[in-house]
Amino acid sequence: MAGFFSNSIERNLGFEPTADQRNLFTELETFVGDRECGIMVVAGYAGTGKTSALGAFVRTLHQMNRKFVLLAPTGRAAKVLSGFTGFRALTIHKQIYRQKSLDGAFGKFSLDPNMSKDTFYIVDEASLITIGGDSGGNVFGSGDLLDDLMKYVRGVPGSNNKLILVGDRGQLPPIGMEESPALDLDFMSQFGPLRSAELCDVVRQEKESGILHNATIIRRMLADCDIDTPKLELEGFDDICRITGGELIESLSDSVSRYGLDDIVVLCRSNKRANRYNMGILSQVLGREEQLNRGDKLMVVKNCYQFEGKDDDDNFFLANGDVARLLKISRYQERYGIHFAEAKLQFPDYDNLEISAKVILDTLTSESPSLSNAQQQALFDGVWEDYSDVTNKKKRYKMVREDPYFNALQIKYATAITCHKSQGGGWPCVYIDNPFWQDMVSAEDLKWLYTALTRASQKVFLVNFKDEFFK
Repeated sequence: MAGFFSNSIERNLGFEPTADQRNLFTELETFVGDRECGIMVVAGYAGTGKTSALGAFVRTLHQMNRKFVLLAPTGRAAKVLSGFTGFRALTIHKQIYRQKSLDGAFGKFSLDPNMSKDTFYIVDEASLITIGGDSGGNVFGSGDLLDDLMKYVRGVPGSNNKLILVGDRGQLPPIGMEESPALDLDFMSQFGPLRSAELCDVVRQEKESGILHNATIIRRMLADCDIDTPKLELEGFDDICRITGGELIESLSDSVSRYGLDDIVVLCRSNKRANRYNMGILSQVLGREEQLNRGDKLMVVKNCYQFEGKDDDDNFFLANGDVARLLKISRYQERYGIHFAEAKLQFPDYDNLEISAKVILDTLTSESPSLSNAQQQALFDGVWEDYSDVTNKKKRYKMVREDPYFNALQIKYATAITCHKSQGGGWPCVYIDNPFWQDMVSAEDLKWLYTALTRASQKVFLVNFKDEFFK
């Protein structure tokens, strides 16, 4: 049977594999049959056929009646994974956590017992998986997502479940980290025996892409520790170009007509820059006069666990980074020093789920990622005072936790976003705002630009980049 599994993957690939892909298929075959090894790390740079190879592997598992679960760190990444494999993918949080307790402001999501056996858990965009803390304030499990994922996959003794972590080491690691722990072989070895494979060779059909050509220049600089101003190459490519600020409005208008607003994103280094872009696009490109309008693209910037209009999943929640389309906005009001409105939102990454909820308008144009600590505390104090007639502290706390104002969605405009917020997603057309490069270019700067470039599938516009960035 040796070679049968890897040959099946190759047939499902549909084209001649690169040497790296063929090696990956051999490693996968060995991994599938190894009862002692439960972890495999697959690292692949942009354009190396990682996505195609993963899809071929999943189709092979399906044909051989092997059980598998597809996961990703974000709703957008899960939607992308579903699209290229043809099988439904879930977010890691949705798969491994269940709401078990009502303690705390939002309740507690505990690690769900996993009784599955002989199942492959395949996680794409693994570079986004965090360790040692949770942006949700330890609402989820231990607060260490990677450790909780490992515990869930292992399940009961003798389960023989396996975990495959797939990602791109060139992308930005989680905030505050120098490397992505889930793709770090030394770090992952603490969880037991593991196998690995790496894809570096660009597949034949991608070699004419200027986007991938320049992404490859940057990732080779990172691999060689050549930390310097990159020399981008645009000549001979029609999918990547540079424009000035004076050309920006006309270019954006043309792109909106060609691709549609949902398929365009502007990537910035800071929330302040993203705000300036969003305001300019709304007024000068879209001709909007109102603050919010039907069809506006919005992003949730803080996890929300309770709201009207959810689907039949009791554990469903909206996560920081989820993108929505505004269908209706009404009933503006101010309370607790914060501005609210009633909104009807549609979430494309959740099968166009429609949700009616209060939204907070103050975060739309703030330079902070979400409400400041002072605003959050004022909101809590104000809602707490609203229930001053409730003498039982536990009941009062529960009522605050379920209050629609306290649970109002914190939102920002989502046509221009930070590069960190873009990870796990992709758009046909991407505008990259010249980041505020320091005198010395750092490895983080290079990873930022690599990540920004690789969000685009068809066209990249480099905005206000200086001459020194080009060959």
